[in-house]
Amino acid sequence: MKSSGDNGANVMSIGALAARFGLATHVLRHWESMGLLDPARDAGGHRRYGADDLTRVAAILIFKEAGLGLDTIRSLCATVDRATRHEILRAEAEELRSRIAAARASLELIEGGLTCEYEDVTQCPNYRRLIAEQVGSQAPAHGRARGGKPPASRGDRARPGPGRARSVQV
Repeated sequence: MKSSGDNGANVMSIGALAARFGLATHVLRHWESMGLLDPARDAGGHRRYGADDLTRVAAILIFKEAGLGLDTIRSLCATVDRATRHEILRAEAEELRSRIAAARASLELIEGGLTCEYEDVTQCPNYRRLIAEQVGSQAPAHGRARGGKPPASRGDRARPGPGRARSVQV
Protein backbone atom coordinates (compact mmCIF):
# COMPACT_ATOMS: atom_id res chain seq x y z
CA MET A 1 0.00 0.00 0.00
CA LYS A 2 1.48 3.34 -1.03
CA SER A 3 1.80 6.06 1.52
CA SER A 4 -1.11 8.46 1.34
CA GLY A 5 1.42 11.22 1.07
CA ASP A 6 1.76 14.44 2.93
CA ASN A 7 2.29 16.78 -0.02
CA GLY A 8 5.93 17.05 0.97
CA ALA A 9 5.23 17.86 4.61
CA ASN A 10 6.50 15.48 7.26
CA VAL A 11 8.12 13.08 4.80
CA MET A 12 11.18 11.23 5.96
CA SER A 13 14.08 9.51 4.32
CA ILE A 14 14.77 5.86 5.05
CA GLY A 15 17.54 6.91 7.44
CA ALA A 16 15.28 9.27 9.36
CA LEU A 17 12.51 6.69 9.70
CA ALA A 18 14.96 3.99 10.76
CA ALA A 19 16.52 6.30 13.34
CA ARG A 20 13.12 7.25 14.73
CA PHE A 21 12.49 3.59 15.66
CA GLY A 22 16.09 2.58 16.39
CA LEU A 23 16.21 0.28 13.36
CA ALA A 24 18.85 -0.31 10.74
CA THR A 25 17.87 0.85 7.26
CA HIS A 26 18.27 -2.68 5.91
CA VAL A 27 15.36 -3.75 8.16
CA LEU A 28 13.03 -1.30 6.41
CA ARG A 29 14.31 -2.46 3.03
CA HIS A 30 13.67 -6.07 4.03
CA TRP A 31 10.15 -5.24 5.17
CA GLU A 32 9.60 -3.51 1.83
CA SER A 33 10.85 -6.60 -0.04
CA MET A 34 8.33 -8.67 1.94
CA GLY A 35 5.47 -6.36 1.00
CA LEU A 36 5.03 -4.86 4.46
CA LEU A 37 6.00 -1.36 3.35
CA ASP A 38 5.52 0.43 0.06
CA PRO A 39 6.99 3.92 0.43
CA ALA A 40 6.52 6.69 -2.10
CA ARG A 41 9.55 7.64 -4.21
CA ASP A 42 10.82 11.06 -5.10
CA ALA A 43 11.97 12.10 -8.58
CA GLY A 44 15.40 10.64 -7.87
CA GLY A 45 13.92 7.29 -6.82
CA HIS A 46 14.65 7.77 -3.13
CA ARG A 47 12.20 6.35 -0.63
CA ARG A 48 10.01 8.89 1.12
CA TYR A 49 8.03 7.82 4.15
CA GLY A 50 4.94 9.66 5.33
CA ALA A 51 2.59 9.45 8.31
CA ASP A 52 0.97 6.23 7.08
CA ASP A 53 4.36 4.57 6.81
CA LEU A 54 5.26 5.74 10.30
CA THR A 55 2.06 4.13 11.60
CA ARG A 56 2.74 0.93 9.65
CA VAL A 57 6.27 0.61 11.09
CA ALA A 58 4.92 1.13 14.61
CA ALA A 59 2.28 -1.56 14.00
CA ILE A 60 4.87 -4.01 12.63
CA LEU A 61 7.01 -3.49 15.71
CA ILE A 62 4.04 -4.04 18.03
CA PHE A 63 3.11 -7.25 16.18
CA LYS A 64 6.72 -8.45 16.32
CA GLU A 65 6.88 -7.70 20.03
CA ALA A 66 3.75 -9.84 20.42
CA GLY A 67 5.69 -12.69 18.83
CA LEU A 68 4.21 -12.65 15.32
CA GLY A 69 6.43 -13.45 12.38
CA LEU A 70 6.74 -11.21 9.35
CA ASP A 71 4.71 -13.56 7.14
CA THR A 72 1.86 -13.49 9.65
CA ILE A 73 2.10 -9.72 9.95
CA ARG A 74 1.93 -9.41 6.17
CA SER A 75 -1.18 -11.62 6.12
CA LEU A 76 -2.82 -9.54 8.85
CA CYS A 77 -2.01 -6.28 7.11
CA ALA A 78 -3.24 -7.59 3.76
CA THR A 79 -6.66 -8.72 4.94
CA VAL A 80 -9.70 -6.60 5.62
CA ASP A 81 -11.87 -9.67 6.16
CA ARG A 82 -12.70 -10.06 9.85
CA ALA A 83 -13.09 -13.87 9.63
CA THR A 84 -9.68 -14.25 7.99
CA ARG A 85 -8.08 -11.97 10.56
CA HIS A 86 -9.66 -13.98 13.38
CA GLU A 87 -8.47 -17.25 11.85
CA ILE A 88 -4.89 -15.93 11.71
CA LEU A 89 -5.06 -14.57 15.25
CA ARG A 90 -6.64 -17.76 16.67
CA ALA A 91 -3.72 -19.82 15.35
CA GLU A 92 -1.25 -17.32 16.80
CA ALA A 93 -3.06 -17.33 20.15
CA GLU A 94 -2.86 -21.13 20.33
CA GLU A 95 0.85 -21.06 19.53
CA LEU A 96 1.37 -18.43 22.21
CA ARG A 97 -0.53 -20.54 24.76
CA SER A 98 1.83 -23.43 23.99
CA ARG A 99 4.90 -21.22 24.44
CA ILE A 100 3.50 -19.88 27.72
CA ALA A 101 2.93 -23.43 29.01
CA ALA A 102 6.49 -24.35 28.08
CA ALA A 103 7.82 -21.23 29.79
CA ARG A 104 5.83 -22.03 32.94
CA ALA A 105 7.26 -25.56 33.00
CA SER A 106 10.76 -24.12 32.60
CA LEU A 107 10.16 -21.67 35.42
CA GLU A 108 8.87 -24.48 37.64
CA LEU A 109 12.05 -26.48 36.99
CA ILE A 110 14.30 -23.50 37.69
CA GLU A 111 12.44 -22.49 40.85
CA GLY A 112 12.53 -26.09 42.02
CA GLY A 113 16.31 -26.07 41.57
CA LEU A 114 16.54 -22.86 43.57
CA THR A 115 14.63 -24.33 46.51
CA CYS A 116 16.13 -27.82 46.40
CA GLU A 117 18.18 -28.74 49.47
CA TYR A 118 20.11 -31.55 47.75
CA GLU A 119 23.77 -31.02 46.90
CA ASP A 120 23.15 -32.60 43.47
CA VAL A 121 20.02 -31.10 41.89
CA THR A 122 19.62 -34.23 39.74
CA GLN A 123 18.84 -36.11 42.96
CA CYS A 124 16.10 -33.70 43.98
CA PRO A 125 12.66 -35.41 44.03
CA ASN A 126 11.01 -32.40 42.37
CA TYR A 127 13.60 -32.38 39.58
CA ARG A 128 13.16 -36.11 39.01
CA ARG A 129 9.37 -35.76 38.94
CA LEU A 130 9.56 -33.03 36.30
CA ILE A 131 12.03 -35.03 34.20
CA ALA A 132 9.81 -38.13 34.47
CA GLU A 133 6.79 -36.11 33.34
CA GLN A 134 8.75 -34.66 30.43
CA VAL A 135 9.94 -38.00 29.07
CA GLY A 136 6.70 -39.84 29.88
CA SER A 137 8.55 -42.25 32.13
CA GLN A 138 7.21 -44.27 35.00
CA ALA A 139 10.57 -43.81 36.74
CA PRO A 140 10.34 -43.17 40.48
CA ALA A 141 10.11 -39.51 41.36
CA HIS A 142 12.24 -39.88 44.46
CA GLY A 143 15.92 -39.07 44.75
CA ARG A 144 18.74 -39.87 47.07
CA ALA A 145 17.80 -40.05 50.70
CA ARG A 146 19.29 -37.43 52.96
CA GLY A 147 21.72 -40.04 54.24
CA GLY A 148 23.23 -40.19 50.77
CA LYS A 149 21.91 -43.64 49.82
CA PRO A 150 20.70 -44.09 46.25
CA PRO A 151 17.12 -45.14 45.50
CA ALA A 152 16.45 -48.84 46.10
CA SER A 153 16.24 -49.82 42.43
CA ARG A 154 17.20 -48.18 39.18
CA GLY A 155 15.85 -50.99 37.05
CA ASP A 156 12.16 -50.10 37.33
CA ARG A 157 12.12 -47.62 34.44
CA ALA A 158 9.30 -47.95 31.94
CA ARG A 159 10.18 -49.70 28.71
CA PRO A 160 9.69 -47.53 25.66
CA GLY A 161 6.82 -48.54 23.46
CA PRO A 162 5.10 -47.08 20.45
CA GLY A 163 4.68 -43.35 20.99
CA ARG A 164 6.61 -43.41 24.28
CA ALA A 165 9.79 -41.54 24.89
CA ARG A 166 12.76 -43.51 26.17
CA SER A 167 13.30 -42.75 29.85
CA VAL A 168 16.46 -40.96 30.85
CA GLN A 169 18.60 -42.03 33.79
CA VAL A 170 19.35 -38.94 35.87
